[in-house]
Formats: sequence, C-alpha cells, structure tokens
Amino acid sequence: MNTFLVTAAAGDTGSPTVKFLLEKGHKVRALVRREDERAAKLRASGAEVVVADMLQLRQMRQALEGVTAAYFCYPLAEGLVEATAIFAQAAKEAKIKLIVNMSQKQSRPDATSPQTLKHWIAEQVLDWSGIPTAHLRVTLFAEWLLYSAHLIRGGRYVTPFDPDSRFAPIAAADIARVVASMLIEPGKHVGKIYSLHGPVEYSHAEIAQVLADTLGKDIQFEHVSVDEFLTQLGIPENDFLRLHFLAIKQDQRERLLEGLDEVGIEIIGQPLTTLPQFIEQHYDLLAS
Repeated sequence: MNTFLVTAAAGDTGSPTVKFLLEKGHKVRALVRREDERAAKLRASGAEVVVADMLQLRQMRQALEGVTAAYFCYPLAEGLVEATAIFAQAAKEAKIKLIVNMSQKQSRPDATSPQTLKHWIAEQVLDWSGIPTAHLRVTLFAEWLLYSAHLIRGGRYVTPFDPDSRFAPIAAADIARVVASMLIEPGKHVGKIYSLHGPVEYSHAEIAQVLADTLGKDIQFEHVSVDEFLTQLGIPENDFLRLHFLAIKQDQRERLLEGLDEVGIEIIGQPLTTLPQFIEQHYDLLAS
C-alpha cells in the first residue's frame, strides 16, 4: 500500500487532500504543526498524524520515511526557502517518487513580493535537487472570501485590490483533488508546471455582485488601502501580509493573476467548483 505525506494537513488544501486520499484507500501521513482539534479530526478520519517542525531536518526525515510521494505546502510565513531545502534533502534520502509543490500563479524571478520570489526560489531548489517534482502555480483561492466573512455578513465586500483587477478563484477542495490525483499517479506529472485557475474569471467588483445574487442580499463593494484592510481583518500589525498584499495589488494591476485553463478539469476528470457554488457551500458563514 502506498503511503503519502501531506504537509500543512490541517490547512485549506491539506485537510481535503488527506480526505480524498483516504477515500481512495491509501495510507496517509498528515503533518501538522501542533496537536489541536484539527489534528484530532485528522487522526479520527484514519490518517497517521505527525507533529513536526518543517525547519528541522531530523523531524522531516522521520516524517518522510517510507513515503511514496508527498505534498509540500508551506504556510504564508517566513522560512519557505530553508524549509524547501530541508524537505528536498529528506525526500531525496527517502527516494520518494514525486513532490507536488504548492507555489503561486505569479511565481517569477523578478517578483516584487518577497514571498512570491521565495516561491520561485523554492521551485528552483526542488528542481536542482533532482527529486521528481511537479509545481502547482495557483491563483487566489475562493477561500479569500472567508477571511473577510464577518464583513460580508455585514453587507460589505472589502478588498485592497482594484475593482477591475481580475482572477479566476479556485476552491481549495478542487486544488486538493488535483494534488491527490497527482500523488496517486506520480509518473504522469514529473517535471510539470501547472497553472491552476477556477472555472470563471471575475473582477473584484463583479465578485461583490455574485455575492449579492447568491446570498440574496445587498453587498456593497469597498476598495480600501492595504493598511485599512488589515485593520478590518483585525491584524493591523502584520507587516508580512502588508508587503504581500501590496505586491499582489501590483501583480493584479500588471494582469499577472488573469487567465483560465482546463488543467484542473483534465487532472481530476470533473468540473471545478463555481464561485456561486462555493458561496452556497459556505452560506451559513457568509450570510447574516
């Protein structure tokens, strides 16, 4: 039986990846940062839960021992490049068949966002290592809406991004389906770089209208500064996200997040979740 390692297993893409792999009858080792309710839920689902620090080589060696293929997803935090190098070394020693690497749509060598640039460097580290790897360059998640759910419940779609900047939001569950499919059939995906988008592209102003139509309530679009947006989210001191959001704002002005593709559909063999469907799935959280 194959054993798959899923990092960030309690996160937006990690948790459903664990679920889909278990449903296919595979053994899953779920790596989490701490013991909490989410870890307990993963364990109850049948996953082997490992609490580990991705910046500790010894712990990553233990996590990857006996693993067939792995999903590498590092949180939006400092340490990405170091964690990637550590993961690559441990994965090379374990002789795994594929690393599915979560990157960003706008990954490039001249990125203005420090985090996006580090995603590009992380891609290079994995490629240099010689480990079979596939990179997922993903646009903004549909879960973007959930981060400001309290504002949407109050009838406001607040964003620091320009009203006419466009992207095709993709649900984390669909990304997870892609990841699980790639892990199960690693040979098909070695060396590939996939850009992943949702099924329909919208401007942020149009997203406000989709929210209004789907929730059946008035939703006002509000364009605010990055500082004001962080204040609205209750994290005004988060300098890391401030720099990241400022860079994404510029990336969207340069149209770097625009685009559509059929890659996700081709890999999972089914339609992707539409934005109205996603909103309906989270109706209780988004509606008043």
